[in-house]
Amino acid sequence: MNGAGNSFVIFDDRKGALHLKPEEVKALADPKTGVGADQVIAMETTLKGDVFMRIWNKDGSSAEACGNATRCVAWLVMEETGKDKVIVETVAGKLKSERLGPTKISVDMGSPLLKWEEIPLAERMDTRGIDLKIGPIDAPYLSMPGAVNMGNPHIIFFVPELDKIDVRAVGSLCEWHPLFPQGVNTGFLEIISRTETRLRTWERNAGQTLACGSNNCAAIVAAARRNLTGRKALVHNDGGDIEIEWSEATDHVIMTGPVELEYVSGG
Repeated sequence: MNGAGNSFVIFDDRKGALHLKPEEVKALADPKTGVGADQVIAMETTLKGDVFMRIWNKDGSSAEACGNATRCVAWLVMEETGKDKVIVETVAGKLKSERLGPTKISVDMGSPLLKWEEIPLAERMDTRGIDLKIGPIDAPYLSMPGAVNMGNPHIIFFVPELDKIDVRAVGSLCEWHPLFPQGVNTGFLEIISRTETRLRTWERNAGQTLACGSNNCAAIVAAARRNLTGRKALVHNDGGDIEIEWSEATDHVIMTGPVELEYVSGG
């Protein structure tokens, strides 16, 4: 499946028979040896929701949360049960999901974590714009990204022209920078208007993807904190559009976007 181009191999492991090793995940995610995917997902049983979602990055490492995968898994459970609302449990917590159309799913991603120790950062900083510079010290071409934790750590650089940014070079440089003890996902956001943006993402342990749900959430939270957008905005990703609303009433971030079932393999 994919959510706005963010691609997944999803296993139904509610019988508990799947025991994937990191090298098997890597082989599945590599298009040369497997299906090819940004992440590998396992649906497992849970007593706290409708399904538990386990997540591996394409390099075999574990991930805490994935917004686009949550929408995909929620859709699968909705198709199976006939429900229009389901709860997907992850390591990062329980996520409420709702069907808004045949393949349009909304997920309540919870409240963003904004304190420096919650990101986490290696030292105290104002997370509206952290002290991180890319380029020459006296003339950096990128600086002061916003930092947000949406179940996993993110930074967002605000850029005037997204197409001029080398996402791979900057993203890989930031990914395991000493400032981020748990690594970091890096987003590059171009502001079109207060309600419309463009985003490209470098995901920790996954590389550049066509979309990253939690990074979309982090991007609009970071932009709204700097008064660059409102609390509700459309995000154009290379793989598709995602709508983000940071509710003033609940402080929760609601992510809405498409899902696509590419094919089903039996066996």
